[in-house]
Amino acid sequence: MRAWIANPWGRPRFLALFTWLYVVWSIVPVLIAVAFSFNDGRSRSTWQGFSLRWYYHDPLGSVWQDATLRHAMYHSLELALFAMLIATPLGVALALGLQRWQSRSGTAANGLMLIPLVTPELVMGASMFILFTQVFGFIGLGTPAQIIGQVTFSISYVVVIVRGRLASIGPEYEEAAADLGAPPTDVLRRVLLPLLSPAIVSSLLIVFALSIDDFVVTSYLAKGSDTETVPIKLYSAARGAPTPALNALASIMVVVTIASLVLAYIVYKRFARGTGGSALESVGGI
Repeated sequence: MRAWIANPWGRPRFLALFTWLYVVWSIVPVLIAVAFSFNDGRSRSTWQGFSLRWYYHDPLGSVWQDATLRHAMYHSLELALFAMLIATPLGVALALGLQRWQSRSGTAANGLMLIPLVTPELVMGASMFILFTQVFGFIGLGTPAQIIGQVTFSISYVVVIVRGRLASIGPEYEEAAADLGAPPTDVLRRVLLPLLSPAIVSSLLIVFALSIDDFVVTSYLAKGSDTETVPIKLYSAARGAPTPALNALASIMVVVTIASLVLAYIVYKRFARGTGGSALESVGGI
């Protein structure tokens, strides 16, 4: 028995158990919260029957009927949309530049790019609050500041994903297209971007998920109730006498976030299988 337990080269015996314990510990509370969003009564701890009351039917407290909850959801989606459309092109351009910037300064720039990934979000939120109140006072707090803040910390994720894709495809396709006489713009448009499409689409959806879930940076840069997102609304309303409408609102955002991440994974896997042949056709066409 002692040798069976101590053998470091044997088949992992407790890894699956610990993994499932972690999964259960992480998911069960979320499932309980989602289940009580369908509670017929106002309690968030005592089941009183199944109902869609807190999603739509309640005339005052449901997500659809409560203007504050509905606005928080719309504002979260608005910020996520702008973060996607701004952070992804900037991140792709930064990834391409860093991949080709082979020097000491390029290595330093690459390290600086990773700072938002390792900086505590509380520190980033507080620093950006000072930045927009003391230095860029003409911008101030509010929706523009929230968009800039979310773009700032999400660009790094885009760079990491795109650079990983660049490392996997290598420089051969670009070199082949250049040898065939393609100008740099055609190499980028007809060869490189199609090859990067899985990473680009995945980056779009991951930035969306990050924006939807962000609380610290967005709350630091908020200005009044008009700029409250779903996480901010959940945090502020939880201190009072919350109803299952908060569970319903959180459930909607959880479904949206999970759907975006699953879609990112599916798109990445599907595009990754099909872009090799399309890239060869593009090089041949050039």
